[in-house]
Amino acid sequence: MKVIFLDNDGVICLANNWGSRIKKQKEWGGMKLSMRGREIPLEYRFDNFDEKAVEVLNEILEETDAEIVVSSDWRLYATLEELGDYYESQGIIKRPIGFTEVFHFTNWRDEGFVPDHEDFPWSRMEDREQERYFEIMRYLGNYPSITHWVAIDDLNMGININTSWGRTDRDWGLSNFVWTPRDWEGIKQSGVKEKILKYLT
Repeated sequence: MKVIFLDNDGVICLANNWGSRIKKQKEWGGMKLSMRGREIPLEYRFDNFDEKAVEVLNEILEETDAEIVVSSDWRLYATLEELGDYYESQGIIKRPIGFTEVFHFTNWRDEGFVPDHEDFPWSRMEDREQERYFEIMRYLGNYPSITHWVAIDDLNMGININTSWGRTDRDWGLSNFVWTPRDWEGIKQSGVKEKILKYLT
């Protein structure tokens, strides 16, 4: 099985789309203060996806027959069925088959899956990146049938990173990773599709 671990914001929901849910909610009648996110009808709950980014994602799905596993925080605000419906409404040709599990340090440490603070370079500057890294690694460990995979995210979870001192290797990070920096062009930026295909073929 081939899998794309897909973030939404910064990958297929880009800067020009952010805030579109606010406009949609105003047209619907507005969110009441007493309402929780999941109580909003699905079509008003999320920002729109970038049409060109969706085209590129669909091309990748068609060429590789990969499945989508959602690693985005959007998984906190919808069921898998609901997010599948939303993906379809935004023009994506495949529904996601799953979500990565939400990071839980204490439980996962007690299971021996994540190391304690003295055994790993935990960083407050990279806490979201490190948590998502472990969420993806946990999914991969639970599904040994995955033969090819790639994670696409605007959080940099790669092994190699650029710092003010130059390029360096982390003590942690994903080997099959494509970074789409926030506020850039997401999955539609030049060269990104080719990087993704390299991991899925």
